[in-house]
Amino acid sequence: QVQLVESGGGSVQAGGSLRLSCAASGYTFSRYKMGWFRQAPGKEREGVAGLHSDGFTSYADSVKGRFTISQDNAKNTLYLQMNNLKPEDTAMYYCAADPRTWLYRLLVSTDFAYWGQGTQVTVSS
Repeated sequence: QVQLVESGGGSVQAGGSLRLSCAASGYTFSRYKMGWFRQAPGKEREGVAGLHSDGFTSYADSVKGRFTISQDNAKNTLYLQMNNLKPEDTAMYYCAADPRTWLYRLLVSTDFAYWGQGTQVTVSS
């Protein structure tokens, strides 16, 4: 009964900030690798940021220096702090989780078994 529920999306102007949250339940949160992905209309789903159970993180080149992934194990919640947002960040953002710790890739959607419903982020110029 793994469940992931995203929240925190919305509409902001370029240069603004948002913090996305992913509330997880049904599993040992700290033992899963977690990731954030996004998909814009007409485009492929792409990895944005990932965090392995050992603390290793990875970011897409397009968001390095602007986005930060983190988790609060006590609250079973994953976060994506998004700063200096750009119009090209506009997309549906998805939280993902996977228990297979031997799969070390963090930005590959096919390596994640569980997904949330998504939260929309819209950035205007």
